[in-house]
Amino acid sequence: MSDQPASPSGGNGAGRALVIHPVLKGAAPEKRQPEARLAEAVGLTRAIELEVRHAEVINVSAWRPATLIGPGKVEELAQLIQEQPVDVVVVDAAVTPVQQRNLERGLKTKVIDRTGLILEIFGARARTREGRLQVELAHLTYQRSRLVRSWTHLERQRGGFGFLGGPGESQLEMDRRIIGDRITRIKAELEHVVTTRGLHRRARQKVPYPVVALVGYTNAGKSTLFNRLTRADVFAKDLLFATLDPTMRVVKLPSGRKVILSDTVGFISDLPTHLVAAFRATLEEVVAANLVLHVRDMAHPDWAAQGSDVDAVLASLGVTATSGHKLMQAWNKIDQMAPEERDTLLNQAERQDDVVAISALDGTGCDALLAHIDDRLGDDRVELDLTLPAADGAALAWLHRHGEVRSMAEKDGELHLAVSLSPGEYGRWQKRQQGARE
Repeated sequence: MSDQPASPSGGNGAGRALVIHPVLKGAAPEKRQPEARLAEAVGLTRAIELEVRHAEVINVSAWRPATLIGPGKVEELAQLIQEQPVDVVVVDAAVTPVQQRNLERGLKTKVIDRTGLILEIFGARARTREGRLQVELAHLTYQRSRLVRSWTHLERQRGGFGFLGGPGESQLEMDRRIIGDRITRIKAELEHVVTTRGLHRRARQKVPYPVVALVGYTNAGKSTLFNRLTRADVFAKDLLFATLDPTMRVVKLPSGRKVILSDTVGFISDLPTHLVAAFRATLEEVVAANLVLHVRDMAHPDWAAQGSDVDAVLASLGVTATSGHKLMQAWNKIDQMAPEERDTLLNQAERQDDVVAISALDGTGCDALLAHIDDRLGDDRVELDLTLPAADGAALAWLHRHGEVRSMAEKDGELHLAVSLSPGEYGRWQKRQQGARE
């Protein structure tokens, strides 16, 4: 067993936690070491300002239907909690309602599993109405199978969903019918969100600005990169799930072309399937993006496993190199690497067309990243040099609406333009001009 240092934010009275990561003896080895999984669970716990008083990897000979871990270990943890009281025990695994209830009785404190913890974080991070609806839908779907316990309603003073308690909360006993009715209403509201997003997406396609979606494991540095490239002020901090709601800004590329940069929710291993489903409207922005930029934390010891987890979620959405989607990687946080490791990484990145090594924090490589994005998005653009009568305002307006006018000069009653069009818009332009001649 090993005690973990207190969180810097833990002294604010938010609560104390004990974190355990159970591992089944003799099972096939996981992609990550148990200690790394435990460290991630500690990071998730601290993300909602809980002070981690103790953290431990627990080896289990067999999963116990009643308590998940063995009764001897439950007694040992109960004794530890008596000596060093905590407000909640976080079990970094999937825990059934019965196991949760029995552990709470044995440990005499609240118990939440990995899914409950992630939902609590998402509840605290959601800022927009859409985000809150998505989190509440995921929470209700999760809670529907856990009616052995009461839960706290969304409308309260503190963020989150009440596993951990807080001021201004009111306890409600909700039966399956009430939860089902609420789920139906939320889904209807989110369908409206999907429709609205579709209208916005079609409007953007008419501008047309290509969309570049940032994806990556949580805390990989997406929001820091987003702020660096857009000069925005999206909340970015060294926390897991520091941001939740998607944000979009226009970025000007070296060629002068403009793109829309979209910062999306971070991914994580073992993300509950119903949570992915709840965030369908947000993730549709990734599916519809012209370019998907995978931001990776190359200074993290588990960067390879994290990358595989993100690739798996993208594949579940149908976003792969073979599906016609354009993919790139930004190998981030090279400023945190030892010089020799950084030099090796830079050499590897230079040998790959779809990879750029960067530091979103200090800006290293960001100009090169924008140039690569420019090149990738320019692969299928049609560049035209056009001459139009100066009086043909309708054609000029059409080009501004549907394409990108790079330059324009007037001479002898004619307009000389350099225009960039997508293949589809180029075809429409040809039909328009043919109709005008006829």
